[in-house]
Amino acid sequence: MTTKIAIFGVGLIGGSLALCFKGKEGLTVIGHAHRPESAQKYVSRGVVDQATLSLEEAALDADFIFLCVPVGMLEAYLQRLSKLPLKPGCIITDVGSTKATIAACAVSLDLPDVHFIGGHPMAGSERSGVEAASSLLFENAYYVLTPPPGVPEEAYQALEALLLHTKAQVVRLNPERHDEIVGAISHLPHIIAVALVNQIRAYDDTDSLYSTLAAGGFRDITRIASSDPIIWRDILLNNRSVMLRLLKDWNDEVSSFVQLLEQADGDGIEEAFLEAGGFRSQLPERRKGMITPLFDLHIDVPDHPGIIGRIATELGDQGINLSNVQIIESREDVPGIMRLSFRQENDMERAKILLQHHDYTVYV
Repeated sequence: MTTKIAIFGVGLIGGSLALCFKGKEGLTVIGHAHRPESAQKYVSRGVVDQATLSLEEAALDADFIFLCVPVGMLEAYLQRLSKLPLKPGCIITDVGSTKATIAACAVSLDLPDVHFIGGHPMAGSERSGVEAASSLLFENAYYVLTPPPGVPEEAYQALEALLLHTKAQVVRLNPERHDEIVGAISHLPHIIAVALVNQIRAYDDTDSLYSTLAAGGFRDITRIASSDPIIWRDILLNNRSVMLRLLKDWNDEVSSFVQLLEQADGDGIEEAFLEAGGFRSQLPERRKGMITPLFDLHIDVPDHPGIIGRIATELGDQGINLSNVQIIESREDVPGIMRLSFRQENDMERAKILLQHHDYTVYV
């Protein structure tokens, strides 16, 4: 018997889920599209088995429905699905980064013979869209499931078993705890990055040296400030009460630093850095998380014509994919520093070995 999986929102996350399921014995993947050209693209790229412009056609007889649309659209989709004669026992899940709001919506709809289980794959990419979809996206990542009270255990286990195809590690949380934790480790850093960049932007209005000298490290630590504003508007508003509490705690942390500086408390500043460094050193490095990691190499390069092309060719000849190249400094007769960015850690490690073999000085 074939298990039908319907995916609404065949972009980076939805498309990657589809690729994890497609081709597996007994599974058929249907993608929902809003435009004919999108439906054709999903099929031609081999992401789904079939694509349809009809929400009803995608949903009817589906055993699993994945809502991979933006957070701000989840409730509308769930409400539309609640009015359809869905297959008894159908499991609906989502991939949004806030869980309490959509869980409450599902409970209020009282879906007959249908089970909603919130989901959040904690993995992403610097790229977006179905073109960036990959069956490897979730490998070694955490995939959080947040079943509301009353969901049958067999329904939860069925979804968990299906997600084994993603090679992610499934974690079970209640929706409120999820939002507290993810708010702290992802949503709050995004707010801080945006606030920091806007603070420097205001200074730069009267002194352009701020933006001139803000290259390198500042750009790296604030890169998440460039995230999609519409998506983050919806995420933060959906997690508003949590974020207000977290921002109060953040203000307390900032106030403590203000006090340390006002009192010229060198020991206190040192202790704050030691505590932060100690905790950070315990964080796992090789597991995917909420914020996409950077896999960068820095190499010393002479200021010679064609050096960038030569290095890129050497990497390409070995099938190593580059995400970005940047020259941080290059002056006549002074070695420049080239930063090579990779989307996969394995590509970075292979590039390091190759470049060292060609006598380049490589820094990780």
